[in-house]
Amino acid sequence: MSLEVQREGTHRFVGRNDRGAEVKLGRAGAESAFTPAELLQIATAGCSAVTAEELITRRVGEDSTFRVSVSADRREGASELDAVHVAFDVDLSTLDSAKREALATAVDRAIDRLCTVRRTLTKGTPVTESFPTE
Repeated sequence: MSLEVQREGTHRFVGRNDRGAEVKLGRAGAESAFTPAELLQIATAGCSAVTAEELITRRVGEDSTFRVSVSADRREGASELDAVHVAFDVDLSTLDSAKREALATAVDRAIDRLCTVRRTLTKGTPVTESFPTE
């Protein structure tokens, strides 16, 4: 899979994959763009949603919809996030309390075991850069 980020103008970038998807990136306040830290948070929530989808739809119903919100703790002026918080919003009214608890446990285990983004963040994976010198 090929991924790239290309500068389009002052503080404007576009991220692309080889399947034709694009996402606009920029600094905080950039119109119609995500900051890289926002994308990290969305990737975390998105990975959780994709991982949990089958578990949720199997128990709540194939046509069920749900929302996953995400927020982060960040100290004023810091260049890193201190914590990322993912919250599911799904209608579980058709399940009794034991089934709700079982689903929550299954979702948490699946995300811990299978969500690439969460596992990567938890592990603290090293990142390297290269820059042309000639």
